[in-house]
Amino acid sequence: MESQLGLFEQSLDFRYSSWVREALDELPDCFTITDPCISGHPIVFASNQFLKMVGYSRDVVIGKNGRMFQGPDTDRRSVMEIREAIREERPIQISLLNYRKNGTPFWTLFQMCPVFSKEDGRVINFVGVQVPILRRKRNEVKLCEDRAGYRDSAFRCCRREVRLDSVRASTRESVASHDGKEDEIEEPCEASEVEKTKASAAIDNILSALTRYSEVTGRLVCGKRCCLNGNVQLVATLNISLRRIRQSFVLTDALLPDMPILYASEAFLKLTGYARHEVLGRNCRFLSGTDTDPTTQYQIKECIRTQQACTVRILNYRKDRTSFWNFLHISPVRNASGEVAFFVGIQIDDGCRNEETRRLSPEMKQLSVVGAVKVAVRGLSMGASTS
Repeated sequence: MESQLGLFEQSLDFRYSSWVREALDELPDCFTITDPCISGHPIVFASNQFLKMVGYSRDVVIGKNGRMFQGPDTDRRSVMEIREAIREERPIQISLLNYRKNGTPFWTLFQMCPVFSKEDGRVINFVGVQVPILRRKRNEVKLCEDRAGYRDSAFRCCRREVRLDSVRASTRESVASHDGKEDEIEEPCEASEVEKTKASAAIDNILSALTRYSEVTGRLVCGKRCCLNGNVQLVATLNISLRRIRQSFVLTDALLPDMPILYASEAFLKLTGYARHEVLGRNCRFLSGTDTDPTTQYQIKECIRTQQACTVRILNYRKDRTSFWNFLHISPVRNASGEVAFFVGIQIDDGCRNEETRRLSPEMKQLSVVGAVKVAVRGLSMGASTS
């Protein structure tokens, strides 16, 4: 467990320096920071105010996905909207019903925004701010009239349409304060302009802190994706789709000299022992070593030159210099205009191939990865060309 917590802490330290936590904890806002580059999209930072609001300790929250705060009455449509915003790597502001550790629900204005790397435009983190939506006191509640003409008290922040039976029921329901008492659960709450402004200001303050502390390490971040060229922009946008592919693979840029790696999957990093920043921008030959067969290397070079697919068995080396036989499949990936824009390389540890025969064969796994990558690239590049 401690090693896993260390991994999540390294996620933040690598990009922003170890001082960033202290600076973030000084902010008065309720927020979390997640890392979409780690499997499961876990929380890697939670502010003191956020922990106080939900009632969990930091060691329980770190490493978990944000869905741990959802409950039986959380609106599934709102959750899907958030997931879609993550997939499209864009900001979102939405009212959401969450739950504290003691099981009590509370309405919150959830505002999320991506944090981009200035170097390559990839999404590094997501910042999620939660502003509790305060209930109106009874003497502040206005009388309103529904479409059927019935009049009764309605909560401005939580009412859409009011039926006669629900109107009568609402007058008997108590409004809970923000101290952990049972909250009223009705229609989705609409935040006030004050609460929306508070959420936006919190996002700005957090991004400012992250930007400042990224300058310490030289790995700069920003709140908006920088203007990138060609395939780098395309892969940055494809990140969410590519992360769904569980096999070990890399995507290289066929349009740049020496074909640098633009994307490496979590399974590839686990197989080779390298961190993502040690892989991106390099040619795949760094996996070769003293006993790697030059004939096999030449075969790979020729398949790339002729833009053909090939499958080889090659001796590669992990970061700790232990060797493994790599059952490698390489295939060109064309964009919407038919140009070979990428090469995808799928790796399978040949020592584990016997275990795989009971399920999907290694060859079929490799072809499924190629198909998934091609569909994602072509779909996105077609969308870009028509926009």
